[in-house]
Amino acid sequence: MKNYITKLGMLAALAAGGYSANAQTAPADTTAKMLNRLVTSTNAADKATLNAKLASLGASNNENDLILAEQFYYRMKNSKSMDSLYAEQLKRFPNGIAARNNVQKTVFEAKTGAAKEAAYNKWVATYPPEKFKTGTIDDGVVYDYATSAVAQQYAEEKNTAKAIEFINKLRADFWKGNAYSGLAGTFRKNGDLANAEIYARKAMENAFSYMDGKKGDSGAAKFSASGYPSLTSTYADILFERKKYGEALKYSEIAFKSSTTLNPRLNYRYAQILMGLNRNQEAYDKLEPVIKSGRATPEMVSVFKTLYRKVKGSEAGFDAYAAAIRKSYLENLSKTLTRDMIKEQAPGFTLSDVNGKQVSLQELRGKVVVLDFWATWCGPCKASFPAMQMAVNKYQSDPNVKFLFIHTWERGTETPTKDAADYIKGKKYTFDVLMDLKDAQTKENKVVSSYKVNGIPAKFVIDTQGNIRFKLTGFDGSDEAAVDELSMMIDMAKANS
Repeated sequence: MKNYITKLGMLAALAAGGYSANAQTAPADTTAKMLNRLVTSTNAADKATLNAKLASLGASNNENDLILAEQFYYRMKNSKSMDSLYAEQLKRFPNGIAARNNVQKTVFEAKTGAAKEAAYNKWVATYPPEKFKTGTIDDGVVYDYATSAVAQQYAEEKNTAKAIEFINKLRADFWKGNAYSGLAGTFRKNGDLANAEIYARKAMENAFSYMDGKKGDSGAAKFSASGYPSLTSTYADILFERKKYGEALKYSEIAFKSSTTLNPRLNYRYAQILMGLNRNQEAYDKLEPVIKSGRATPEMVSVFKTLYRKVKGSEAGFDAYAAAIRKSYLENLSKTLTRDMIKEQAPGFTLSDVNGKQVSLQELRGKVVVLDFWATWCGPCKASFPAMQMAVNKYQSDPNVKFLFIHTWERGTETPTKDAADYIKGKKYTFDVLMDLKDAQTKENKVVSSYKVNGIPAKFVIDTQGNIRFKLTGFDGSDEAAVDELSMMIDMAKANS
């Protein structure tokens, strides 16, 4: 299943004109351009031509033709034809791309470093990389996914030598930054800051080598270059943790200047580094915008209070200063939300919760309903949950407010309901969880699609008349700021129903 998800990701990237290190032949490129024109056409004749051409590609003796057809069936959301072609690939090309990728899952499924290495070696021996040089997907990175998985497992087991041995097997240069960054994160989590620094720097330097078109403007090059700002930030974090403040400042400045909007975490780290260098006024100036934005965590507020005392000479006037900032923040938030408020009919649904009980949106008419679309694999979704629990607690005695956490877009699991329930129970969240499972025929998660969600976490505030009043995607900032924002949305939805 893991490998099938990887395949879908590749299809999505390719269908959108994404990266491919292996050049397609001119005829294939011409065919893709023609299909791209047909798939966007609303003309009935073009649709008929498209279907005929895809059927022809699906009957080809060249596996790359089947892959090309799959890409366009993916774009058309024709899961049935896509799955059928995938099965055909496995049957007709037992030593081909699909077969290779299907067997790759044994590497991901292995539980230990040694087991992953054994599965990896067997897989590579059966499907040697040199046999896959002319495909329409980047075959190098397919091997790198597995290579990185082995390296990561060894790193988690603190077998540093084996982790480094495997990370040195990477093939696709454009993806090395991604793999190095993951390994650096594991070393950092283990407290091995020396190796974390080495591989964070490698990741950053790899991304930099693709900046400003240094290695062309292909999708692969753009993918690599796009990671540079966040990688400089991570490298600065590690240098800060190693108390290398002077060097950390250099990369913190790069990350800071790369951000086009206020990023509380970047400002905070920048301020911490400046404090380490005893440049307290500058640190104060970097942290003050975060405080004024209302997005500071309690830790940031505490550090700012320390800076206030150092810069001002005492804490005199701090409480009045903080109160004025709080008042201004809430006034600005109210203006922003008033401007952003919408009124759209919320799509109805009936879903089962993790215990099998059905819940209908229609039955909740008369209440303000907060929907939170999430998944167990979604890091930002889970990062937002402490704030969401704070909000649930705040309104737990209000019978006119209902929170529904809708698990969707399940990946790589045959037991999504159990997985969702186990996660929520394990974290001791008091959430009502509904399951937006894939339709058996279309492979679509219908409720999330009906709300036109493009990314999760996605939250909707629905008023008492069943109208969507606010939409939020992603999570950024402090838990306290998130609760402030959501609370004001709920109150405004009540008042404007």
